[in-house]
Amino acid sequence: MKLNYKIYGDGFPIIIMHGLLGSLDNWQTVAKSLAEDKMIITLDLRNHGRSMHVTEFNYQVMVDDLLSFLEEKQIFKAHILGHSMGGKVAMHFALQHAAFVEKLIVADIAPVTYSAHHQDVFAGLLAVPINVIQSRQEAEQILGKYIGENDVVQFLMKALYRKDDNQFAWRFNLDDIIPQYENILGFEVQEGISFEGKTLFLSGETSNYIKDSYRDKMQELFPNLGLQTILGAGHWLHSQKPKEFIENVKQFIKE
Repeated sequence: MKLNYKIYGDGFPIIIMHGLLGSLDNWQTVAKSLAEDKMIITLDLRNHGRSMHVTEFNYQVMVDDLLSFLEEKQIFKAHILGHSMGGKVAMHFALQHAAFVEKLIVADIAPVTYSAHHQDVFAGLLAVPINVIQSRQEAEQILGKYIGENDVVQFLMKALYRKDDNQFAWRFNLDDIIPQYENILGFEVQEGISFEGKTLFLSGETSNYIKDSYRDKMQELFPNLGLQTILGAGHWLHSQKPKEFIENVKQFIKE
């Protein structure tokens, strides 16, 4: 699978992976700042952004996609950073291919199975008559009826674009993401496996994605971990508090 990507700067590589329904475009601010002395590579994961839309969608195939990408680019050691779903891809990759990972940075997600919590988002997206709407405002208004958080609506709107035939479309592949949503909620790993390298978990203060009850599992799988909470940030900590997020990443990779 060929992944769409963008490169910023030059130096030791940092690979950045977005969350569910996101894209590499969400990471421009962070990537430009980190690129002062590093090569930053942002990826569109399969079924997202400008990467291919395909039927199979689970963490193993996304890990395989990342491995193929690194081998093709002849990158055999990198810092790996992922947010939410991308953080789970990063964790799975580190557990399976530790030799490729210098340091691991996981943004606001834990190695656990979550309960379903995107029902309103999916309902809103499916309610948008994507082939007949005439303006972005129409889509935004419909999403707003289903999704109470304007930040989430604006996040989703970033993925709306016009095709060559002038019809609107989403950059993510809802037709295959929704039926395999449970694959993304889960986190199944081989018993006894762990990643011994340095790992940083970054948590948003107002987010509930990293709970105290998850700490034992985090420690079991990533024994050399640190945990930092970004004050005033929620789940989208890299966009809500970019300065603090970037400072934490820079400090960690210097250690």
